[in-house]
Amino acid sequence: MRPKPLDGVRVLDLTRLLPGPVATLHLADMGADVVKIEDTETGDYARATGPARGRSSVFFQLVNRNKRAIRLDLKQPQGREVLLRLAKGAEILVEGFRPGVMAKLGAGYEELAAVNPRLVYCSITGYGQDGPYADRAGHDVNYIGYAGVGDQIGTAEAPVVPNFQIADLLGGALTPVMGMLAALIDARSSGRGRRIDVAMTDAVFAHAILPLVGFLERGKAPGRGTGMLGGGLPCYNVYRTRDGRHLAVGALERKFWETLCDILGCPELKEKHIVYGEEARPVRERLAEIFASRAQREWADLFARADCCVSPILTMDEALANEQLRARGMSIVEDGLTQFASPVKFSEFEFSIERPAPGPGEHTDEILREAGYGDAEIEVLRKSGAI
Repeated sequence: MRPKPLDGVRVLDLTRLLPGPVATLHLADMGADVVKIEDTETGDYARATGPARGRSSVFFQLVNRNKRAIRLDLKQPQGREVLLRLAKGAEILVEGFRPGVMAKLGAGYEELAAVNPRLVYCSITGYGQDGPYADRAGHDVNYIGYAGVGDQIGTAEAPVVPNFQIADLLGGALTPVMGMLAALIDARSSGRGRRIDVAMTDAVFAHAILPLVGFLERGKAPGRGTGMLGGGLPCYNVYRTRDGRHLAVGALERKFWETLCDILGCPELKEKHIVYGEEARPVRERLAEIFASRAQREWADLFARADCCVSPILTMDEALANEQLRARGMSIVEDGLTQFASPVKFSEFEFSIERPAPGPGEHTDEILREAGYGDAEIEVLRKSGAI
């Protein structure tokens, strides 16, 4: 086996809750040494979000595995000095505070770049480091709202709150990972790090491709439930089955649609492949009538042998047991806790959970010793409350 893809990369993680911790989770799973830095009081709120399992919540454990942890009081000069020393030996620092908070603590990009010019410094916020909304509070539902995406999710009657955090995960996790890895490559070749400014609203907005296409073509984005991939087509939709479950139909290509029509016994619908509005209504109603005649399992068994992009909509427990996801090794059990595996499959590297999510400050002494602190110095820091 070769070394892990990010073996030897030290990451200082000052983020909390979901977006930043998932970003650094991906880095840790690829082999980076992620040091989770929490304050000496509450720490990461995710530790107490939801029922506890052992020393922290299930939520916290899922997004903080393969990381080490230290507690620092950055409001104290001694705590700030510890961070500066840790930054000397790191390649990436990621934080999720409101704009200006780190600078007020004396740990902004300029201060850290002064001690380590190669440092990649990533800030994850809702609205970015500048602009009229920069200092506003917000959550996923606010960010997708401003990005024009919240308006695209739901029915004609009203938008809905999705139970998948689009801005947090697309904008606050995957987008920073992309930026940090690009800046890391550049820093290793140029010797100079960069400041990365990721706004979750920006990231969602930049991926709203089809709504923008609709706006440019027709002067307005498709209404909810009317777009090509948003429920407007009978051939790309969700249908209820006899047992109250649902099927996902994705027969966008004509060959899939024609196969579907043959299987359902309605060849007359083949010419109604790409239809919208009133022309689509009777087609959708006919399909709904047919799909309502059998249970989801019956349809799933039938379409498993057909090539027309029809599949059951599974619950989470069903997805965990799904044969395809199991074959891909996408769920694993570690210490009795079911977790997702890394979705990135590398050759000559087998993903593993090498350490569970850390307790508060679990590795403080270990990390400080690696930074050159002696036992006596560590004790002084502890007595001062800096750690």
